[in-house]
Amino acid sequence: MNNIIVGMGEALWDVLPEGKKIGGAPANFAYHVSQFGFDSRVVSAVGNDDLGDEILKVFKEKQLKHQLQTVNYPTGTVQVTLDDNGIPCYDIKEGVAWDNIPFTDDLKRLALSTRAVCFGSLAQRNEVSRTSINSFLDTMPDGEGQLKIFDINLRQGFFTKDIIRDSCQRCNVLKINDEELVAISRLFGYPGIDLQDKCWILLAKYNLKMLILTCGTNGSYVFTPGVVSFQETPKVQVTLLPRPLPQLY
Repeated sequence: MNNIIVGMGEALWDVLPEGKKIGGAPANFAYHVSQFGFDSRVVSAVGNDDLGDEILKVFKEKQLKHQLQTVNYPTGTVQVTLDDNGIPCYDIKEGVAWDNIPFTDDLKRLALSTRAVCFGSLAQRNEVSRTSINSFLDTMPDGEGQLKIFDINLRQGFFTKDIIRDSCQRCNVLKINDEELVAISRLFGYPGIDLQDKCWILLAKYNLKMLILTCGTNGSYVFTPGVVSFQETPKVQVTLLPRPLPQLY
């Protein structure tokens, strides 16, 4: 029975000034899906190294199911530094394990049991992983309840017009933010149109079941054929506690 929900793509370490943390949208997606009680998997690749072993250990501690292939490339890292204004800068290392996810027989069997998969553009920067992602999508069963979610997730030039177009053609749900929508509109020649009109164009052009547009503090929109809904961004009230008086000795 196809009821597994998969996050497929990059598994890596974000190396921050204060230390390293596991990163990668697929693991984040699969973990949060599992917290709702669904049967989820992370699909990626790690290296035969200490960083790869640590990822496997953390996933085991979090009880996060996965199909992580061990390959002869280093485990992925993203070096995060702060500029003089405190703005983070990201150096996403290339030629790493998640660039080289093989499409194995085990992965084919998983695809045949998958109800929904979430994938992005970053993990498709290398032909090996791009081919595996496309093979996974093509192997999934067809059906009314099947979801192929393209979280476009543009990162520092690691995408092409062909990759974006092909992924939009293969998916039936597109998740995009307002900045990415502007970038894609320029790429495909949709200038001078408001954000909602651009969403309607993409929904119709690629025959999508759903398009999700996130706009940061300005809320989120969900487009389905003929219907759009809006959700305000939740506001969090922050209470500042008075600072304690210093102790006198």
